[in-house]
Amino acid sequence: MGNIIGGGIFLLPASVAPFGTISLVAFGVLTLGAICLALVFGRLAQRHPDTGGPYVYAREAFGDFAGFLSAWSYWTMTWVSNAALAVAAVGYVHVLLPGHGSKGLDLAVALGALWLPALANFAGTRYVGAVQLVSTVLKFVPLLFIAIVGMFFFDPHKLGSFHEGGGSTLGGLSAAAAILLYSYVGVESAAMSAGEVRDPERNVGRATVLGTIGAAVVYLLGTLAVFGTVSHDKLVKSQAPFSDAVDAMFGGHWGGTVIAAAAVISIVGALNGWTLMSAQSPYAAAKDGLFPAAFLKKQRGVPTFGVLAAAVLASALTVINYFLGTGGVFEILVLITTFSATVPYLLAAGAQIYFLLSGRRDKVRPGRFARDLTLAVLAFGFTFWLVAGAGYAAIYQGVLFLFAGILVYALMAARRSDRAERRDDEERTEEAREAAPSPVLSGSGPGA
Repeated sequence: MGNIIGGGIFLLPASVAPFGTISLVAFGVLTLGAICLALVFGRLAQRHPDTGGPYVYAREAFGDFAGFLSAWSYWTMTWVSNAALAVAAVGYVHVLLPGHGSKGLDLAVALGALWLPALANFAGTRYVGAVQLVSTVLKFVPLLFIAIVGMFFFDPHKLGSFHEGGGSTLGGLSAAAAILLYSYVGVESAAMSAGEVRDPERNVGRATVLGTIGAAVVYLLGTLAVFGTVSHDKLVKSQAPFSDAVDAMFGGHWGGTVIAAAAVISIVGALNGWTLMSAQSPYAAAKDGLFPAAFLKKQRGVPTFGVLAAAVLASALTVINYFLGTGGVFEILVLITTFSATVPYLLAAGAQIYFLLSGRRDKVRPGRFARDLTLAVLAFGFTFWLVAGAGYAAIYQGVLFLFAGILVYALMAARRSDRAERRDDEERTEEAREAAPSPVLSGSGPGA
């Protein structure tokens, strides 16, 4: 839940307000799709309770190449997203500490947002879990408070029309959904660390489903509360919709500070979890020789080199964003993450369909077959919708970046093949040595 709920929730109501209340319908449909995907991840984790999540399922079902594409896409998505989250945190810090900031100070705040979670990860999974628990509670409680209390101030006259703007109702539904689609990225988080979880066959599925439902409650009720407390014409132009909702409920202007604090906590908590996720996928791939062996370095349950690599790469992107002024490049990389997130989801849903239809039902009771297959098909359709909603630019850039990984795969495959040939040569040499006849010692025998 801490990974799903990042910084985007604090702007979502204003982002979808131009489409009218039909966006609430779109949110409901997406929630059902996300729960289907969460249930699929829960079932897959029961079948393969190993660290790596989507990578493990894709490789088991479709082989090394599919597994590598899943790990590569997920890895790039995590560290690029971390850079975007760190930059977003700076804006909320400005609300908490108003004044004349400088580019250097903003960069320091963004880098601090990246490296503090990294340090927590270096301390081990216990500290990661503790930070995640505290940050999730601190951001979940105020959001849920606004969602519930907002119902007492709810005014249906502030909702606006069901479908704003031109075009068809279906077009408005799809347009709103395109913005909301990535609200649920992170449903795989528990499955990613299954190998570090106690009783993963039971707990990963529970955490996945309950975490997704918890995030959905905050999303749906919170968005509805904002729609019903802030007038539509103001909401469309709002830069801080939850802050405006608090001000509308209780008066004054202190709502902005409270929500900014919750947003900073939310982002740091999300970065804490996503930093661990950025190391788990390459760790699992490195165990199978599909990523460099350095990613295997692990201490206290955390792949430390993966954490370090993700923090360094995200920091480099952040520096580019602040000092080189290449905002276009940064936006392109963020677009890449929106597509990259869907690749592991599609492969995981496809893997579940493969497991079910290929007769490998060793962990699926006959009575569950129809239900599991239906959920897998729905999860695949939901993820396919995610791809379509990403937009042409995201798909184009994302595919190019995905294909760039083929070079890495070729290098790793060549290295594994070379090692395998050397091992085979050594084994053949050893076998030949053992099969060779022992030489006859000179000077032996009865006539000596």
